[in-house]
Amino acid sequence: MKLVSAIIKPFKLDDVREAIASVGIEGMTVTEVKGFGRQKGHTELYRGAEYQVDFLPKVKLEIATKAENVEMLVEAITGAARTGKIGDGKIFVTNLEQATRIRTGELDNEAL
Repeated sequence: MKLVSAIIKPFKLDDVREAIASVGIEGMTVTEVKGFGRQKGHTELYRGAEYQVDFLPKVKLEIATKAENVEMLVEAITGAARTGKIGDGKIFVTNLEQATRIRTGELDNEAL
């Protein structure tokens, strides 16, 4: 089992959700987050005054899936989230040691 975590631009969330559903992945957790990478924030103008925005709004997706689905899932997220501009985000894949469905007690792949 793997845990796929993706940091994307907020306006791409619906596109990514549709892409994930189209490849047969069910369920994900979405969290609104703030951060920066190479983009390092930007300058905005508010009532005539410039100010620096250091942390940019992003959306973090977490999807637990079977190991054989990872490549297909990463391709779906990448295709739907890409704008070609700086700040498109990142995808991280980590090993998932155990998953338990609380309602039934099912473990691992059956719990997904």
